[in-house]
Amino acid sequence: MSEAAGGNGSAPGPAPVDWGLAVATAQRLVRPGPVIPLAEAERTVAELRDVTGVAENHVRELTGLGAGLTVHPGEVVDRHGWVAAAAAGLEALTDGALPTGANGYLGGVMAGGAGLQAGLVLAYLGGRVLGQYDPFGGAGAGRLLLVAPNVVAAQQALDVPAADFRMWVCLHECTHRLQFTAVPWLRDYFAGEVGRFLAGLEDTAGSALSRLPELIRGMRERKASDERGGPIAVMEIMQSPQQRAVFDRLIALSTLLEGHADHVMDAVGPTVVPSVGLIRQRFTARRRGGGLLDRALRTLLGVDAKVRQYAVGAEFTRQVVDAVGMDGFNAVWTAPDTLPLRSEINDPPAWLRRVHG
Repeated sequence: MSEAAGGNGSAPGPAPVDWGLAVATAQRLVRPGPVIPLAEAERTVAELRDVTGVAENHVRELTGLGAGLTVHPGEVVDRHGWVAAAAAGLEALTDGALPTGANGYLGGVMAGGAGLQAGLVLAYLGGRVLGQYDPFGGAGAGRLLLVAPNVVAAQQALDVPAADFRMWVCLHECTHRLQFTAVPWLRDYFAGEVGRFLAGLEDTAGSALSRLPELIRGMRERKASDERGGPIAVMEIMQSPQQRAVFDRLIALSTLLEGHADHVMDAVGPTVVPSVGLIRQRFTARRRGGGLLDRALRTLLGVDAKVRQYAVGAEFTRQVVDAVGMDGFNAVWTAPDTLPLRSEINDPPAWLRRVHG
């Protein structure tokens, strides 16, 4: 009986993450959603599914992206459904990029440990994510997901009009969908950058041991800014210059994508979302809130760093749009070279000088 062999004559190891275990763990641990009457739940699901098409048309009108593309409805899921979809998307994104595990029992244990850790993260996020556009889900066609119990829970906590809040959330996620569907090269570019980053993790971890005194000294001396504090600061200090360059491009891109979507969901304006000012005020305060344990978990998982990305990216978008209009801003989508550098995200005039002269 023959086995497929790798380049060194041995069979490839197992997948580095047991995604089945990750899903099972997260679905077991994620908290149940709010209890509402069945009729209200069914109405919420139907309205969330229907409003995505309306929201995307508003986004297209404001941004000028997506003309001629088919408008597809969103998928409404519960927390368990989001966990399964998120794990599938992550598996597709990282397939072939992460190093395979060791063969035999040790490989299974390591994959199980990674799956358990991923499950804990997914369980935490599964109770908080309102929606998500996953360009790698749905057999690579992309999936726009709206997590109904989380939308309801957030709307109730904020005490804002339900219809306005649903539209506001959909505007954000439809902007993400258009970023990837209206910009043909973006999906493959993002996947390639993630692949390059993950491929360097093994070398980074190995070199970190030899540079341990240097890393400890760097941590003591570094006075991290708000933007680069917490887990991001630790990751950056451990990285090689090559790894840092890839990381900087990913940070810049994710900040742009999140900030652009945040700008659009507010810029569509009160004619579409009458209570947009109240929603933004209360939602921003809620992002910063939470108990001590919740804030600690957000810091460990890098969620607080992501929250800062929204504000920084939205300010970049606002300044560029104010300077050259939305058409001028859309030059960011021309090619990878016109994406803002990480330094330019915090200095929009620098990007304007480089791209618009």
